Amino acid sequence: MINLLPSKQKEELGEEEKLKLILILGILIISFLLSFSLILFLIKISIAAELEVQRIYFGEREKELEIAESKEPEEKIEKLNLNLKKLNSFYQNQLNLTEILEKTSQTLPAGIYLTNFNFNLKQGKGEIFLSGFSPNRETLLLLKKNLEEEPGFSEIYFPPENWLKPTDINFTLTFELK
Repeated sequence: MINLLPSKQKEELGEEEKLKLILILGILIISFLLSFSLILFLIKISIAAELEVQRIYFGEREKELEIAESKEPEEKIEKLNLNLKKLNSFYQNQLNLTEILEKTSQTLPAGIYLTNFNFNLKQGKGEIFLSGFSPNRETLLLLKKNLEEEPGFSEIYFPPENWLKPTDINFTLTFELK
């Protein structure tokens, strides 16, 4: 196509086309920036809403933890007190083996040596089996007398074979704790 317009009009038409192009590009850029800012604004609102939900959730969880933390020490204390009561009851019902050994050793006359000490717990009562050496029958009789006089011992039994030899006696005996 041949353009027969004068050059001035051609320039004016060219400028108009440039102006229209600039105007279209400006409108496109402005609409792009406007839509971009709207998208960013929507993202900001959505993040703010999510943040507020999380703050509310965090606040509720914090209240739950405070309630749980305030109850937790009380529950622990109650459990510990119960355990201590059980331990106290357990130890009060136990026989003190150290005291038993001490009482037994106090009843031994001079010259008697123990070779075996056996302690059995049967039906809540302690049963003791002793074996040892006595130089003579009189010392063994003194041991029997001492054991019978001890208030914590009962059912003292010396087998008959302990009394057969007059000297160098290997003896055994059993008795129960009261």
